[in-house]
Order: sequence, then C-alpha cells, then structure tokens
Amino acid sequence: MRVHPVPLGFVFRSRAKEEKAPTADKAQVTLSKQPRDPQAPKGRPTPKRSEAQSQRRSAASTPASRKDAARRQREERRQALARQRQALASGDERYLPARDKGPVRKFARNWVDSRFNVAEFFLPLAVVILVLSVVRVPSIQTIALLMWLVVIVLIVLDAAVSGFRLRKRLAERFPDQNTRGAVAYALMRSLQMRRLRLPKPQVKRGERP
Repeated sequence: MRVHPVPLGFVFRSRAKEEKAPTADKAQVTLSKQPRDPQAPKGRPTPKRSEAQSQRRSAASTPASRKDAARRQREERRQALARQRQALASGDERYLPARDKGPVRKFARNWVDSRFNVAEFFLPLAVVILVLSVVRVPSIQTIALLMWLVVIVLIVLDAAVSGFRLRKRLAERFPDQNTRGAVAYALMRSLQMRRLRLPKPQVKRGERP
C-alpha cells in the first residue's frame, strides 16, 4: 500500500483557532435563533401612544418662523385677556389677575360689597357740588364748599372705621395667612361705585361674607 504524505500544516496547525471557531459559530447561531423583542426595535423600546402623541403635538406646536411665533404669542395673549375679562365678570379664581387672587382678597371684596360705603357715593356728590359751585350766588357757593368739607370728612372717617373693622375680621378669619395689603385693597374698592367694581360683586348688601 502506498503511504500518502501528511501535510505539515495539518500536523502543526493551532488547536486554539479550531476551538475558538466552533464556539464563535455556535454563539452566532444561538444569538440568531433568539427571538427579537418586537417592543424593542433598534435597541430601544417603542414609545407609548400618549408619549408619541405628545411628541407629535409638541412638534406641531413648534412655530416654523419668527412671524408664526409672534402671531401665536399675540393669539395666546388675546385668549388670556378674554379669559381674564370673563373671570372679572364671573369671579372665577383661576383666571383673575394676581392682585385679586386668593381667599384673603376674596373675603375683603365680599366684606366691602356687603355694606354701604360713603366713598362709593363720592362721584355723584361731586357732580352735585360742582354744579352748585358754578352758580354765582354766594350763599349757594358757601353751601357747596361746606358740602365738600362734609363729604371729605365722612369719607375719611368711614375709611378709618372700615379699615379697623376689616383688619380685625381678617385676623379672626385668617390667623395663619398673610393679609398684608388686603385692607388697602378693600378701601380702594370702596371708592368705586358698586356697579363699576371689578371683579363684579358676588354678595348682596347686608349679606355676611
């Protein structure tokens, strides 16, 4: 029988490469056979529907140009002013201006609106006094001057008494809250005629707030 020579490369080849190659092939086959998570394409989970919708809304709401951004700001400002006017008429706390918000300011408004105030009649009395002062009769002009003094004194006294009483009521009703500025806010409201006050009065005369 003829003896076939064995190649030297077959005898001296590295067994480490032979051992690594099947291992790598098996690892590739194992990885390829593992089912891919349908919820994780491209190595990251698919966003939820709510997140996708919010992303689409944010992308849609992003202005395309400076002109669009300015127009959108004007529209938002117009809507905010409309909501504020409606809140001033209805007393809705959500959209009231900052100076009118809060339970302390609401109580001060209701306290003023529930009683008669001398200051709210100042404008009608001022018109009457001005008309009398125009008449060129010394006695009538003297009466007009005295009426000016009486009205001013009554307004000052009524404001002092109202401020003292309101401050006492606020301390009883809101002992743990900041009531700073509420008395001045109420006195400024008392200077306005009832039908012209904003926010609109929410209580009737004589009704306890």
